[in-house]
Formats: sequence, C-alpha cells, structure tokens
Amino acid sequence: MKRAAMDLVKTLGISVTILAAVSAPAFAQKKYDTGVTDTEIKIGNIMPYSGPASAYGIIGKTMSAYFRMINDNGGVNGRKINFISYDDAYSPPKTVEQARKLVESDEVFLIFAPLGTASNAAIQKYLNTMKVPQLFVATGASRWGDPEHFPWTIGWQPNYRAEARIYATYILQHYPKAKIGVLYQNDDFGKDYVLGLKDVLRDKYDSMVVASVPYEISMPTVDSQVVAIKTANPDIFVNIGTPKFAAQAIKKIAELGWHPIQIMTNVSASVGAVLKPAGLDNATGILSAGYQMDVTDPQWDSYPGMQKYRAFMAKYYPEADKSESGPLTAFNTSTALVEVLKRCGDNLTRENVMKVVANLDFEINTYIPGIRIKTSPTDFYPIEQVQMMKFTGEKWQLFGPIIDGHAE
Repeated sequence: MKRAAMDLVKTLGISVTILAAVSAPAFAQKKYDTGVTDTEIKIGNIMPYSGPASAYGIIGKTMSAYFRMINDNGGVNGRKINFISYDDAYSPPKTVEQARKLVESDEVFLIFAPLGTASNAAIQKYLNTMKVPQLFVATGASRWGDPEHFPWTIGWQPNYRAEARIYATYILQHYPKAKIGVLYQNDDFGKDYVLGLKDVLRDKYDSMVVASVPYEISMPTVDSQVVAIKTANPDIFVNIGTPKFAAQAIKKIAELGWHPIQIMTNVSASVGAVLKPAGLDNATGILSAGYQMDVTDPQWDSYPGMQKYRAFMAKYYPEADKSESGPLTAFNTSTALVEVLKRCGDNLTRENVMKVVANLDFEINTYIPGIRIKTSPTDFYPIEQVQMMKFTGEKWQLFGPIIDGHAE
C-alpha cells in the first residue's frame, strides 16, 4: 500500500513538473514595445544644454552618470539603460525636432524628464498621438496632470499653480495688507504662478498686486523689469524666473538698495546655480518652498539617502558643483524611473509603463521626510507637498508644516 502511494506521488510529481514546464512560458512571457530587448531599454531625454536655461544642463549630465551607475550594477532586471539625451537650447521648435528624432529615428521606448514648460507643451500632442510616454516631465506646469486628455503625459514636481497658492496663503497670513510686485516669465510657466496667486487672493488680487511685469526668455536681462516693479513700491517681490533671470533680479534689487520681502519660485532655489551668482548676501532672507533635501545643508549629512547620493556623485560625477541642487533633482527622478521599470518586470510595453506610473505610492529618501510620491489613474501629480523655507545666507532653512498644495 505504502509503495503504491509512493509510486503515485512520484508519478504526480513528474506530472506536476511537466505541467510547470509547459505552462512556465505562459507565466513568464516577455512583452516588449519599441526600444526594449532582452538586454537593453532605450530611454530618450531632451535638455537645454545651451541657451537661456543652460543652467539646467547639469541635470541631464547627472542622469547620464546615474544610468552609468545602474548599468555598472547589472542594469534594471538584467537590461542596460541606453540613455540618449539631446540639446534643444530651450527652444520649442528644436524640442519638436529632437522628440521626432528620438521617437522615429532612435526608436526610444519612452521620453523621460524632458525639461521646460514651453518645450514640453510643444511635444505633448505629438507624443500622445504616437502613444509614447512623456514621463516625469521636468516642469511643474499644471497641464501635465490631465490623464483624460493626455494619458501618455505625467508630471513629477509640485505644480507651479499649487506652489503659488502656498505663497499667496503665506502672504495673506503674515502680510495681509502688503503690496505685491510680480516678475514672471511670459509663458505657461510664469502664467501658472500668476493663476495660483489669483486662486487665493481672489478679489484682493487687483488691490494687492501693484505691479505685474512679464519678461521674454529672449531678453538678455530683466534689469528694466525690476526697476519698473520697484517704481510701484511694493512690500513683497515675487520672483517667478528661471535660474539666469531669477539671479539677475536678486542682484538688481540689491544694486538698487531696495529691501522688499522676496519670494522666489522653487525651480530657482539652487544655491550654486542661482544664489551664488546673485551674491549670497543679496539672497539672504529670500523665501521659497522645497520638497527635496538641500545639498548645502549639513543637517541631512547623516541621512542614508544623502550619503548614497554623495557616494554616487563622488564616483560618477566628481567634477560637478557640490552646491548645485540640479544633480539631486536628476538623482531623484532617475531613481523613480528605475523603480517604475523594475515594477514593469518583463512586461515592458508603453501601456504597462503608464499603468504602473498611474498607481505609485512610495518615498524617495532624499526628499524632505514626509514627502510622498502618490498617483492614481485620475491624479497625475506625483508630488503635491512642499514646506516653506528661508535662505540664511549659507543654506535653506525649512520652517512651518509640510503643506499640501493639492491642485483643484
């Protein structure tokens, strides 16, 4: 009886093994779209390595270094990242040209973290028509969170309109009778901030904002715009400029011997790229809002995430300016991309990538503790929390609670 039972178990065992062998390919079937093979994933990127926003070029260079590190450690699920990054000089027609090249000639799997509001707006319709993911767009314009109309586009950082709402709320709480002067870039980037201020100030906007002066990115300086704003004598200066122009504005305010309360957009919060060129003394006291750790602040030195980041930079990009925040921005978004690709496993289709990015909930340990990356099929804004901060002359000092500027 025992022997018969053992024979049966053996027979069954063999049957189960055969069944597993037959069905294994069905479970582990690999699904690939253009740009993916058993050994490689082609990732496209567009960055302003030249032109008026060339300060951001360091982000693309750090991404290249990051993917070299990933490849040195075996890649993602055994596949190496082939990172192809082109310069668009912050010029939308050039962005279109480079996007077409990446999709139609290089045949990339997706386009990752292309930088600039106007640049991304120029390629959004094309990439959605081609059904190529426009992933973790490196701009906070609110238009990147519209899965209903643009299901292949998703943003990353807190959106500009929500960030401006936080500044307006802060002004109403602390300076309810203040007069405000606004310098803004005359495109979707700048206009989003203005809309955010209007969302909160509402009917007080027209009486509180005594000067609202736009500038074009083709201009060499914003000195005359700053002088025009000072003429209106506001108490608060809101600086909605990309790095080059934000630094010019800070410097000009100091030259004029003018001392308004200054609030500056987070995209220009880099100590190395903006505040040093403007003069650290001139930048002392400026307010902004942050969500990632400040690379110049020693309070983060003992955190495992920052230690890992510094070790990566020392090995893969040692010549980078250690006071610039751009490399950490690149490190964080690249970490997120690798996480998404890992979660895709062997189902590396563009459709599956978008399914994964529409269901994120995790933390990256080089963001301010408490900042969480969360998405859903109807919420394409991965980061929606920030904390107010003030520049001490050496580093950014966080204060107050973490605020959710949830987009309406």
